[in-house]
Amino acid sequence: MTTAQPRIVFLDAATYGDISLRSLTDRWQCTVHHVTCPEETIQRLAGHTVAVTNKVVMDRAALNSNEAQDLKLIAVAATGTDIVDKAAAAQRGVAVCNVPGYATQSVAQFTMALILELATRSGRYGDAVKAGEWQKSPVFSLLTYPTIELNGKTLGIVGYGNIGQTVARMARGFGMAILVAARPGGRGPIAADRTPLEQLLKNADVVSLHCPLTPETKHLINKQSLLLMKPTAFLINTARGALIDEAAVIAALREKRIAAAALDVITQEPPSADHPIIQAAKEIENLLVTPHTAWSAREARARLLDEVAANIAAFIAGVPRNIVA
Repeated sequence: MTTAQPRIVFLDAATYGDISLRSLTDRWQCTVHHVTCPEETIQRLAGHTVAVTNKVVMDRAALNSNEAQDLKLIAVAATGTDIVDKAAAAQRGVAVCNVPGYATQSVAQFTMALILELATRSGRYGDAVKAGEWQKSPVFSLLTYPTIELNGKTLGIVGYGNIGQTVARMARGFGMAILVAARPGGRGPIAADRTPLEQLLKNADVVSLHCPLTPETKHLINKQSLLLMKPTAFLINTARGALIDEAAVIAALREKRIAAAALDVITQEPPSADHPIIQAAKEIENLLVTPHTAWSAREARARLLDEVAANIAAFIAGVPRNIVA
């Protein structure tokens, strides 16, 4: 990039919550949009050399538009870059960068929180107290919801990057044994420290997904794979919604073929009121759904914007970093 004064557009600044953008807006010429609807994307690219996006899609139509003719860099304020048509960006000479690793601790601890909630039902017991159930108990305790200990249980991790490894370290602190799945769709011999997915599903008490969404991993958890899991097993997804076949998971929960599921991501975000997972969460006691918030610890959001600023500054200086396309 040849200019020292980039013109930057933030397409979905509401994503960052209460984290200030001043470290960027005081430094460069910025236009800030809190939310951008799909029909607004193209017009908002006009005259800008850098677009910062977390979830606003940058597809071929947007990248090939006249309004995007000045665009030089798409700074994805996230780790996953599936919102960008990277082939179209390459054809236009537009670089794409991301922010790897910023939310590792946040996602890992949230994953453990979901596992602990399914194991202890602490949230449901808190709700029971608010509803007056404890006050009506004939004995000192309530045993409405069965709970289990994690010690001695096996956690199967699918996707062993920074987050998967951190989850494994935390889970070992609870006394859990760890199985790590071989790369889905991988070819060649399986490493000694990896477990074939089919074997992992059969043996794990908790299956936690931390892999990217690719053609090989879409609907990785489906009717067939759910049939392999223990009827006492938990399924956790804090990665991407389309890793699971939602209809198959709903059916498995209704039929008690698995014990419970906790999903922080689904296929439509934000969901419509009639989204099948949202409807099922209202009806199925053993389905916990949270609003894609595993990544969002305040410290993680602050790191994210610091890294976005560093990516832009490096690109301007001619030494780009975290380039993915």
